[in-house]
Amino acid sequence: MTISIGNDHAGTAYKFAITTFLKSKNIVVINHGTDTNDSVDYADFVHPVAKDVETHKAKFGILICGSANGVAITANKHQGIRAGLCWNNEIVELIRLHNNANILCIPARFTAIPQVLKMVETFLNTKFEGGRHQNRIDKIPLSC
Repeated sequence: MTISIGNDHAGTAYKFAITTFLKSKNIVVINHGTDTNDSVDYADFVHPVAKDVETHKAKFGILICGSANGVAITANKHQGIRAGLCWNNEIVELIRLHNNANILCIPARFTAIPQVLKMVETFLNTKFEGGRHQNRIDKIPLSC
């Protein structure tokens, strides 16, 4: 499995922890995030992650910034992306079960690294329920 990951300066430590965790599970990680704490623009890192997921270069994406709102908004501009903002494990489970989310957005300023590692594990191990939820997913894309 391949995961594409991106972060701004607020998520650098989280990205390193998540990457170490994923590699320990023999998951390939594509790093599009900054490796420093110097201020950067999150969108510069979001678009490459969303493109990796859109083109199936990566099965899933993970995005990290201070609130995760900016990365979620940006990622969801891409067709075929269902990015969910999550701050606890229950929400992570629901975005996979009900929304078939393919990008997990993590708010670094409102979570702790041990909590986030559990969230990532839940995201990867939870399967989409389908059924009535698929009908809802099918109504998301907009053709203009």
